[in-house]
Amino acid sequence: MANLQSALGVIAIIAFAWLISEDRQAVPWRPVIAGLAVTFGLALLMLKVPQVKIAFAAINDAVDAIAAATKAGTSFVFGYIGGGPLPFELKVPGAEFIFAFQALPVVLVMSVLSSLLFYWRIMPPIVRGFSWALERTLDVGGAVGLSTAANIFVGQVEAPLFIRPYLTKLSRSEMFVVMTGGMAGIAGTVFVLYATILGPVIPDAAGHIVVCSVLGAPAAIFISLIMVPDAKELHTGGVLDDVERAADSTMDAIVKGTGAGLELLLNIVAMLIVFVALVHLANAVLDLLPDVFGSPLTMQRALGWVMAPVCWLMGIPWSQAVTAGGLMGIKTVLNELVAYLQLAALPPDALDPRSRLIMLYAMCGFANFGSLGIMIAGLATMCPEKRDEVVSLGLKSIVSGTLTTCLLGAIVGVLTPGA
Repeated sequence: MANLQSALGVIAIIAFAWLISEDRQAVPWRPVIAGLAVTFGLALLMLKVPQVKIAFAAINDAVDAIAAATKAGTSFVFGYIGGGPLPFELKVPGAEFIFAFQALPVVLVMSVLSSLLFYWRIMPPIVRGFSWALERTLDVGGAVGLSTAANIFVGQVEAPLFIRPYLTKLSRSEMFVVMTGGMAGIAGTVFVLYATILGPVIPDAAGHIVVCSVLGAPAAIFISLIMVPDAKELHTGGVLDDVERAADSTMDAIVKGTGAGLELLLNIVAMLIVFVALVHLANAVLDLLPDVFGSPLTMQRALGWVMAPVCWLMGIPWSQAVTAGGLMGIKTVLNELVAYLQLAALPPDALDPRSRLIMLYAMCGFANFGSLGIMIAGLATMCPEKRDEVVSLGLKSIVSGTLTTCLLGAIVGVLTPGA
């Protein structure tokens, strides 16, 4: 029954995207059906084939190696605060872990590795391979395919840089695909961070985040085509040149990657402080109201009630849906990092293992209001001629990005046996 519940969710999410479409008559159902089939096929391949599961173990080993390397650096610089040996007896288990000095610095290392992989020309062929596959299966233009494929590895502003010369030529529908791809994925620089946070509560968390990033590409395309169809079927971009090198040497790539990672790290720290404080303030205001159903009203509970039906459609039992809905609400209003931290901190009986796995996929994207500001600023800078169009599609992109990740959660629910 749990799998049928998730299957109903897949249908309901696609139906909702069609209901809010700009032109329901113009929806290109052939690429939509192909996109759904590709997404399901990739999910089956990546979740059920034993050889691919072995690859997940290798991914987790790689994540552990990066985390260990980062710890070596932080413990050298910060001592026991960064994960080194404690100079005193620990009296409170877990108190030795300091998030800002032991978990977040992995962003620096990942930023440098990403910069090196692009400079050494290892990443561009991989991105172009995904682009070629998306063009052949979903009938999208080369520019859109390349940007969406790049979102598997980089963020919502970095990916459009791959197709910057083509941005002025994109149709409204193609621009929406680019924006949805950014909202439905996460950057490689935070991949290991999220895997580190979720690893203790979700087996093979790193592998699942990789699966989610890959599945998000075709899913984002067909959800976008439903919501903002291209009646003229314009395809922008044919043969795409490799992206220009952002560094002049290996050392330059390391320096620039470190600088970019430091900026991201500081933004994450500031963002966490502000967002957690805002949630606390909101809960303090709500605490002035009378209890609701015997418990104090909090932001998490209120958002949980709104998002609970969506979580139930993804395949989560109703008894856990309000808790899951609260996580989705936090992810949408604040960001996925805060939501993942909340997920990792939940009591073991709050969500069963299947529900935790579904939520990993449902929250694995940048679809939130903060990211929207970043995306609009980035695209408007790269392509001032399209500023009004980007702004008009902004709120729609949050909805499409959320629908995409919720769809992935439902698909995983279909393929994961219930308790």
